[in-house]
Amino acid sequence: MSFLQIEVVFADSQQQKSIQISVPVNTNVSAAIKLSGILLEFPNIDLSKNKVGIFGRLCNLDAQINQGDRIEIYQPLRVDPKKIRINRAKNQKTS
Repeated sequence: MSFLQIEVVFADSQQQKSIQISVPVNTNVSAAIKLSGILLEFPNIDLSKNKVGIFGRLCNLDAQINQGDRIEIYQPLRVDPKKIRINRAKNQKTS
């Protein structure tokens, strides 16, 4: 049986974690995340809500992984980036 070396990463406001693991060929993103054990360390991760990606590109949980992939678990933004830009522009006008 062949194995792939991959990395699973997650960060919240308190800490960040990177886990290097070996998974069987034909493993999908969901299975790799579960095999990494990261869900035990961060119980607030909800794969039905958190988006995931490989090297910064969004993907589905059933996407197949390849050798050397970095699976990233994303958190929703707390503040809308558009609102931040609008507020920044308003502050610059008043300065």
